[in-house]
Amino acid sequence: MASPKLTLYTNHGCPWAHRAHIALSELGLPFEEEIIDLSVPRTPEYLKVNPRGLVPSLKVGDEIITESAIVSSYLADAYPSHLVPASNEPNGALARARIAFFVDTYFSKANSFLFKVVAAKTDAEAESIAQELVAGVVKEVEPLLSNAAPFFNGSDKLTLAEVLTGSFIARLWSWPKYGLLPQGLVKEFETKAPNFYRWGTAVSQHPSVTNIYNEAEIAERTKQRFGAGRYS
Repeated sequence: MASPKLTLYTNHGCPWAHRAHIALSELGLPFEEEIIDLSVPRTPEYLKVNPRGLVPSLKVGDEIITESAIVSSYLADAYPSHLVPASNEPNGALARARIAFFVDTYFSKANSFLFKVVAAKTDAEAESIAQELVAGVVKEVEPLLSNAAPFFNGSDKLTLAEVLTGSFIARLWSWPKYGLLPQGLVKEFETKAPNFYRWGTAVSQHPSVTNIYNEAEIAERTKQRFGAGRYS
């Protein structure tokens, strides 16, 4: 039986939609792509696909799946691979729980500060928030990467943990080059959170993560959006 046709409604500048691209790339799945312009009101046609007007949305045959984490997890479940073990495999449920906890920790304790640094009104405010980001990584994220090899939980391939965090890691690693984050931020991770630094470097350079990531273009759009670029 042939696999259902996949259509991804996306925008290459959106880090949430980027998650679906990482999953599709890792799985090697063919798909059609429809770019949604996020700078204008959504068309009536797209609102029929996703009434919330968000990206990504994934059309699987005649079914529509929305929300980036759900789309990515669906792909990992529907097409078994190295991304995540089945829950009924030995230790499969435990591995999934650890991935879920890691992703929750990264977003709640570290990534929550990323755009706050970019949007800060003064240099002092930006530096203070950046240090909160570093502190969250050191205290909460670093211990969860003690066995990364180089990816989560001893894996030498991307896992669902990297699918769900990779687009934001790419920004964290690249934005200092464009004046959106402190120049020495990544170097600070190397000193204070070596596990996170090694993992983040591997993630940010992985072809499935960089595939659609035009870092210069996205950095420029982010500057325009937030009126940022204090570190240039």
